[in-house]
Amino acid sequence: MYLGKVIGSIWATRKYEAVNGYKMLFVQPLNADQENIGEPIIALDTVGSGPGEIVFYVTASEAVIPLDVDMAPVDASIVGIVDSINHQNI
Repeated sequence: MYLGKVIGSIWATRKYEAVNGYKMLFVQPLNADQENIGEPIIALDTVGSGPGEIVFYVTASEAVIPLDVDMAPVDASIVGIVDSINHQNI
């Protein structure tokens, strides 16, 4: 799982039938200090997150697991909304 921040949304009038009903959101990957790392990605929202929220997401073949379908062309899915982050540099 990876940490990210929702920075926007995508509206598509037509999309693959298996992903109808899911929002497509832009997610900026973050490190544990909530600093941007890498380029934003597009992820399907499975938990009702929105702009400005810190989320965690899965990628690759695991991204389809949270969906209500057996197979879909999905590279990333948001699977949780973060309430707080506590970490120590050791």
